[in-house]
Amino acid sequence: MIVEFEGEVFRWDARDDASWYFTSVPEELSADIQELPRPPRGFGSVRVKARVGGSEWATSIFPDKQSGTYVLPLKKKVRDAEQLEDGGPVTVRLEVLDA
Repeated sequence: MIVEFEGEVFRWDARDDASWYFTSVPEELSADIQELPRPPRGFGSVRVKARVGGSEWATSIFPDKQSGTYVLPLKKKVRDAEQLEDGGPVTVRLEVLDA
């Protein structure tokens, strides 16, 4: 399954010293991904290949209990290469690998 969406970059605010940044997979796409048959993984994660601009990497998306969606971590290397900023827009292509 391949999905594309636009989101907003946000900083994980659970800890003041956190430098983790994410974007949320939209509700409808998250629901579609959740329904895919796949082996159980830690923390409910789903393995994906992500692409933002010219950057592509293998990672996992994780369920966010507050929003009911999956979130995609955006590592510093990608944020720097694609000039992503907290609160700014991001266009994402995800290929779900666990399905």
